[in-house]
Amino acid sequence: MSMPKTLKRVLMGPGPSDVDPRVLEALARPTIGHLDPEFLNILNEIRSLLKYTFQTKNEMTLAMSGTGSAGMETCVVNLVEPGDPMLVCINGVFGMRMADVAQRCGADVSTLEIDWGKVFEPDQIKLALQKKSAKVVGIVHAETSTGACQPIEEISRIVHEHGALLLVDTVTSLGGMNVDVDGWQIDACYSGSQKCLSCPPGLAPVTFNDAAVKVIENRKTKVQSWYLDLTMIRQYWGTERLYHHTAPINMNYALLEALKMVQEEGLEERWARHLANHQILRAGLSAIGINYVAQPGHELPMLNAVSVPRGADDAIVRKQLLNEFGIEIGGGLGVFKGKVWRIGLMGSASTRSNVMLFLAALEKCLIDQGIEFERGASIAAAAGKASQLVVS
Repeated sequence: MSMPKTLKRVLMGPGPSDVDPRVLEALARPTIGHLDPEFLNILNEIRSLLKYTFQTKNEMTLAMSGTGSAGMETCVVNLVEPGDPMLVCINGVFGMRMADVAQRCGADVSTLEIDWGKVFEPDQIKLALQKKSAKVVGIVHAETSTGACQPIEEISRIVHEHGALLLVDTVTSLGGMNVDVDGWQIDACYSGSQKCLSCPPGLAPVTFNDAAVKVIENRKTKVQSWYLDLTMIRQYWGTERLYHHTAPINMNYALLEALKMVQEEGLEERWARHLANHQILRAGLSAIGINYVAQPGHELPMLNAVSVPRGADDAIVRKQLLNEFGIEIGGGLGVFKGKVWRIGLMGSASTRSNVMLFLAALEKCLIDQGIEFERGASIAAAAGKASQLVVS
């Protein structure tokens, strides 16, 4: 069966997020050559706006061709050589993925694992590095599988005291909450275009500081991946403009427009919008007995991971939300499968109207499942919270 041309969803899952019409219009502009001077100017603009969004002065800041996982792999394969020790912190699916990527490129991988939904204490990482030194320490800032936000600043200090580089996954957090690459002294960082940046999936912003660049420049072996080899790609993004691969031209148009929208709104204003809509949603969910699974005080504003109410069927509710209301939310992964819903409020999808629409639709689904709760309580609580906040 072919897809209807007018199919429209309200994307409130773990990604991708809704894409603003301005970005879609940019995506549809005429394709030009990847070595066209006009396109090279676009790459310069993207670099500048990515620096703004990452809050960094790093010259090696660019958008890799590929999704967020390509950003992860770019960072790992360029920083790690066969036999290099790497510590990966795992509290969800994407920490596990980082460890897998590192093992595949020959790293001597150690892992530090805690319960899903929890965040790491600095002393846990300090103890792990005292037991075994590492060249790179990898950690996820916003764990998409659990909705937990990892504080980075103190961990960064400990990592650098032990002579390691800090690699941080900001796929879900960039553009939706504070990501301060320079202020937190992050050595390498990656993200994706499809979450809080509200661009279609297909590009992975990355940034490397001078210490990380020095490691790349002093490698003894070739980068495992030809396609993701920054020793060559940097010459395309740099002044040499040497051909490496054909860049996804139209995706770069879209990313540039999305980043312009980030700058126009302002970082702090954008973070505040995501936080306010999270607070409104949380008030509504709490009123009908639905609780968050992330460690209290560390819940992500853009990815709300909540427990499926007792007696409700996870898959049936998500199917009804999609088919009856056109709303997509995500189910749980790994140990949370069947037990957790992941409700995204990312980028253009982070609006008060989406929160209210979702709560009304969810109540209908729960009523159809025979779940007992005070009818209309989520809407009333959310409206009450919204009246206290200034939010779009």
